[in-house]
Amino acid sequence: MTTRNMTAPAPATPAPAPPGPWRITFDTNPDDCNLHCIMCEDHSPHSPTQPERRQAGLPKRRMDIALIRKIMEQSRNSGLREIIPSTMGEPLLYRHIDEIIDLCAKHGVMLNLTTNGTFPKKGAQAWAERIVPVASDVKISWNGSTKATQESIMLGSNWEKVLENVRTLVAVRDAHAAANGNRCRVTFQLTFLETNVAELADIVKLAASLGVDRVKGHHLWAHFAQIQPLSMRRSPDAIARWNAAALAARQAAENHPLPNGAQVLLENIFPLEQSATDEIAPGAVCPFLGQEAWVSSDGRFNPCCAPDALRRQLGYFGNLNETSLYEIWHSEEYCNLQTNYLQNPLCQGCNMRKPVTL
Repeated sequence: MTTRNMTAPAPATPAPAPPGPWRITFDTNPDDCNLHCIMCEDHSPHSPTQPERRQAGLPKRRMDIALIRKIMEQSRNSGLREIIPSTMGEPLLYRHIDEIIDLCAKHGVMLNLTTNGTFPKKGAQAWAERIVPVASDVKISWNGSTKATQESIMLGSNWEKVLENVRTLVAVRDAHAAANGNRCRVTFQLTFLETNVAELADIVKLAASLGVDRVKGHHLWAHFAQIQPLSMRRSPDAIARWNAAALAARQAAENHPLPNGAQVLLENIFPLEQSATDEIAPGAVCPFLGQEAWVSSDGRFNPCCAPDALRRQLGYFGNLNETSLYEIWHSEEYCNLQTNYLQNPLCQGCNMRKPVTL
C-alpha cells in the first residue's frame, strides 16, 4: 500500500501591509475649546470662524469615532506608531477621547497629546493617570514665563492653576515610569511671538525646574491682520531679536539641567537668516510629507498641519470615509506633491520646514 505524505502545507506568508504614515493626526473636535488664544485660527477673538459657523447654523465639527476605529484597524502592521487627537481645539473635550486612549492600548499605538493644560472635566490627576500609560508625549501649550504674558496670550488661562497641573502631570509621569518603565515625555509647546520672545530663556528655565523635558515651538501663522505685528519673521529687526532670544534659550538649556541631570531639549529654536522673512531657512525641508498624515473632522485627507484654509490649496486627495488611507498614501496626486511641494507658495513660506543641518 502506498503511503501518502500527509504533511500539511506551510501556511502562505501574508503579504506585508503597505507602508504608511508613522503618525496620524485626527482633527477630532476643532470647534471645542475652553480658551481663546490670540493666535488660534478658530478660537482667537480675532477669528471669524465661530461667529460665521453659528450665523450659518452649522453644527460644531466633531469627528465620528467610527472613522478613527476604521483607520486604526486598517493600519495594523503598517508602521503606524503614534496618533494625535485634535491640535485645533482642546482634545480632552472630545466626547470619545477615552475610547481613543483605549484604541491606542488595543493596537499598541502611542498617544501623542497636545492640550492647553486646563485638563477639563476630570482634572490633572485623573487625566494624567489615564493618559500617561499610553502616551509618548504630552505637549502643553505654553506661551510665557510670567502670569501676565501667559494669560494675555492664552485668554482664559489661569497661571497658578496650569502650573499646578504641570506639576501633577510630571509627578504622575515619574511615578508611572518608576513602576512600569514607560516614561512619556512632557513638552512645553509655544508659538514664537513678539510678546513672549523676551521670556524664551526663562521658559526654558521654568521647564527645567518643573521636570518638563522639551521646549518646542513654531513661528506664527499670522491668520489675522491684528497679529501680524507679532511675527518674529516679519522684518530684519524682528529676526535679530529672535536670534538673540534663541541663543539665550540655548544657553539656558545648557546652564539649567533637569532634576535628572539631562538637558531640556529645544526644538525649532534656531537662528534665522535675514532672508527668513520669505523662507524660514535655505534648503529647509518638509518634515511631514511621506511621513505623517492629517485627517479632518469630516474625513478629508490633509498632507500637513498648515492652517486648514491654506492647506486646502495643496489639492484634494480624497476622503477617508470613502477610500483607504493607504490608497491615498500611494496615489499619484500625493506622490506628486511630495516631489514638487517647493513649487507651491504655501510650502515656500511655511513656518514648519526644518533646516537639513543646524
